[in-house]
Amino acid sequence: MLIFFICIALLVLAYKFYSPFVERQAGIDPKAKTPQARFEDGVDYVPVHPAKAFLIQFLNVAGVGPIFGPILGALYGPIALVWIVLGNIIGGAVHDYFSGVLSIKEDGKSLPEIAGHYFNIYFKGVMLLFTAMLLFFVGVVFIMSPAGLLSNLDYFKDTIFGNNTFWVLVILAYYFLATMLPIDKIITKLYPAFGLLMIVMTVSIAVALMLNAPQLPEMGDVFAYFDHSHYNNELLEPNPDGLPVWPLLFVTITCGAISGFHSTQAPIMARCLTNEKYVRPVYYGAMVAEGIVACVWATAGIAAFPGGYVELKSLLDQGGPGLVVNQVATTYLGVVGGIMAIVAVAIFPITSGDTAFRSLRLTIIDAFHIPQSMRNRLLVAVPILTIAYFMTKIDFSLIWRYFAFSNMLLSTSVLWLATKYLFDRGTFHWIVSLPAIGGTSVTVSYIMTAGIGLGLPQPLSQPVGIAVGVICLVALIIAHNRRKPVADVK
Repeated sequence: MLIFFICIALLVLAYKFYSPFVERQAGIDPKAKTPQARFEDGVDYVPVHPAKAFLIQFLNVAGVGPIFGPILGALYGPIALVWIVLGNIIGGAVHDYFSGVLSIKEDGKSLPEIAGHYFNIYFKGVMLLFTAMLLFFVGVVFIMSPAGLLSNLDYFKDTIFGNNTFWVLVILAYYFLATMLPIDKIITKLYPAFGLLMIVMTVSIAVALMLNAPQLPEMGDVFAYFDHSHYNNELLEPNPDGLPVWPLLFVTITCGAISGFHSTQAPIMARCLTNEKYVRPVYYGAMVAEGIVACVWATAGIAAFPGGYVELKSLLDQGGPGLVVNQVATTYLGVVGGIMAIVAVAIFPITSGDTAFRSLRLTIIDAFHIPQSMRNRLLVAVPILTIAYFMTKIDFSLIWRYFAFSNMLLSTSVLWLATKYLFDRGTFHWIVSLPAIGGTSVTVSYIMTAGIGLGLPQPLSQPVGIAVGVICLVALIIAHNRRKPVADVK
């Protein structure tokens, strides 16, 4: 468990020592009036206590992402833990923090509006497309996954509750209410409790694994994917399918490391915070907490099965990550664990899906400057949810691939947006520009090799991806320096 403890310690230390440095670059002003104070409307701009805001943000960005992704990533071995921690500290937490900073500094606006302010109308259009696409796919995915789980429970066999369409309609009805109603009617009341539930479940699983986990790889196995020859036990060999770590591991584990979806959730709490000083604990803190959740479930995937990676792969083939969650929870926590598992894979995704559709409504309203009347909210929400219903008829794996692609693309775009923000401030931009290069490299590599992309040979993807990332930074520096003298004249 040494690797696990080091990972948790690094995440905590990053919040303690690195996040204040990041905050100093952002220009936080505790005396500034927040969007909530200036635009309170009783619908989206509503004051929320910072502790509640943290739990809501944590649940908004977490859902089942830091559970399912790390379980799938555990097939690659302990290197999954290394990626979660490094990705979180260098990329994800900084990405989430600046998503909150940019939104609260820009009146709680959505990302496309902010992109238009810092770049131009063309970049705004690109960000609007990426954001809307990602939010829509997230919403559809989080209709299909909980509906499929609930309809397949043994308790509901041979009843109306065993019908997948029934649960799809029930979840859509809830999404409609959560999208339409003021934020203090459902989200601020229920989400803090669900956030606490996720924390309790995570701690319980972590303690159970430390006391009872039957199989823990050796320390030297962390980077074993470089050379599989030294394994003495075939059952313990990671990555049984021989999938390339670059770029697939970075796509498989996004939530917990870095996820563009998180930036789409930033305006929800940015419109509710009562002081800019709460941005760091709410946004940076929620991402660090998600990283801890991801580490626990990656460890569970690695350590909880006597049959090692082969057994994990078999369970995933049978019933996906949900089956793994159920087996881990019931094995180590009994009946209570079984109930927690059902909550985790059924309720947690719903809490991400409803805020995805709510964020999509806000994004569209912001982009087209639509007044926040009940009639206008209906005109936006009803078509979106109707189309989402018909999208649930499409193959889940296809929806998931496009979700993964748009997720990476958006997170990288936000890092470049934050780079431009720090350029304009004249502060230390490398905290975001370096991870932006990394995100660009992974995104380009994935597009080059993926079946939904160009399908080119994998060895070519890494150098080309890195080159594109560096070129993007150089182009941004040149463009910034060309505009700077004009700004000085003004």
